[in-house]
Amino acid sequence: MIYNCLNFYLNVPVKQIKILIMQAKDAIQNLKAGNARFLEGKVERNNQDSTRVQSLTGGQAPWAIILSCADSRVVPELAFDAGLGELFVIRVAGNIANKSTVASIEYAIAHLGTKLIVVMGHENCGAVGAALANGGGSESLDHLLAEIKPAIAQSGSTDINEVVKVNAQLSAENLLARSLIISDAVKNEGVEVVSAFYNLSNGKVDL
Repeated sequence: MIYNCLNFYLNVPVKQIKILIMQAKDAIQNLKAGNARFLEGKVERNNQDSTRVQSLTGGQAPWAIILSCADSRVVPELAFDAGLGELFVIRVAGNIANKSTVASIEYAIAHLGTKLIVVMGHENCGAVGAALANGGGSESLDHLLAEIKPAIAQSGSTDINEVVKVNAQLSAENLLARSLIISDAVKNEGVEVVSAFYNLSNGKVDL
């Protein structure tokens, strides 16, 4: 049902890629192992050469979806020591679940078969800081910061990192609330949605 829904949603044909789908629990372990290598300075940098580039021309099969902030200091592929075609990364200030990010994740869930979604906030997030300071100044910025305001209210805190963590959790919940494709995949297809926190101070990801 999910494949049919997305095919109608995007109005494009769904290509069949012969792959072994990685289950969510295994994807989580991959992320943890990759981050451990990153922290220890023992990165493998697999799947990053020209051979890998050529092997992906016929399709992709990422084993995790990462909704991350656009902050230049937070790079999921580096933090998790992942190669080309392994992570489906969507980056937007404040890692919010807006229409564009939801649609991108719907594509990866239904079209690529990815089983794990990680919403990753980070230490001292500028977008969260702006929301706490009632910043903005343009229609677009005000719209983005409005998505973060519920996290401020729910956290009951003015500590930026506490709000960041709640914001990541709420964004994860919003993915389910705003998308039938995602919620249906969680109920019936073994998809999991988790939140995470990236520590700028050392690069550690708390999943």
